[in-house]
Amino acid sequence: MTDIQIQALGSKAAALGCKYIKGAMLRDFTTFGTGGKIPVLIELSGSEAAREIVKFLNSEDLPYFVIGRGSNILAEDCDIDMVFLHTGSLMNEIKAEGERVICEAGAALSAVCLCARDNHLTGLEFAYGIPAGVGGAVYMNAGAYGGEIKDVIEWAEAVDCDGNEFRLTASEMDMSYRHSIFCGKKNIITKVCFKLQKGDKEKIGARMSELAEQRRLKQPLEYRSAGSTFKRPQGAYAAALIEQCGLKGYAVGGAMVSEKHSGFVINTGEATFADVRAVIEHVQKVVKEQTGYELECEPEIIRG
Repeated sequence: MTDIQIQALGSKAAALGCKYIKGAMLRDFTTFGTGGKIPVLIELSGSEAAREIVKFLNSEDLPYFVIGRGSNILAEDCDIDMVFLHTGSLMNEIKAEGERVICEAGAALSAVCLCARDNHLTGLEFAYGIPAGVGGAVYMNAGAYGGEIKDVIEWAEAVDCDGNEFRLTASEMDMSYRHSIFCGKKNIITKVCFKLQKGDKEKIGARMSELAEQRRLKQPLEYRSAGSTFKRPQGAYAAALIEQCGLKGYAVGGAMVSEKHSGFVINTGEATFADVRAVIEHVQKVVKEQTGYELECEPEIIRG
């Protein structure tokens, strides 16, 4: 990117009410804490900004990547020459309408769960504690404790790679385990509607508290991570296979297979991307050799 392009992009972003950070460190926007310097990060202010910024980037032939809360990302520590479009605090409106909760993509999933609880709506309890924004949760069809986003989503609005806005219903999103129609595409999810059911606020809150306690007891929440590192292989569980192979506590540099939950690779302090990749690849190799199962990495990898 040239300085002229960066300056023009900054002016465009400011005019659209976006926040604009030049020379950001991507590690500051990922939960694992890896990622090198990026030329520009733009915190989008809404769907109009998403449309106009994408059109501008296309006109300048500039590559971009969409990021939410960065909770399912592993990024290289080198310079990454892309514009990063961030759905965050400027796109976090949440409102309940009858049995629906409608929210912008930058809203924290846990905040949406709290809104549902406060409006006596049940169905999202499973998602309480998932460290994702709404956009990322839809993108990956996030799930836990027997529930998935596909069970409760009614529709999602997004901006495509040409800057056009569109809406998809649940049946059009091709949702399956850790997958949606958005995966691998440069769409920007902007707004989502969850269809829930009336319930008892106290029971909803109690279930959310119960699941939060289970997470605290079973998951290494005290360390930085990208959540579950491996997808569940058909017919088995990644954590059980890793533990079976004696890999709990296996470490390279600052990256380690959690001793609390072997499905998590954690950052014990100053883990680099290379450390994390070395641990992941070793786990994959050993599990394949000893059990025959191939473990697929769940977080999306961003390379320079």
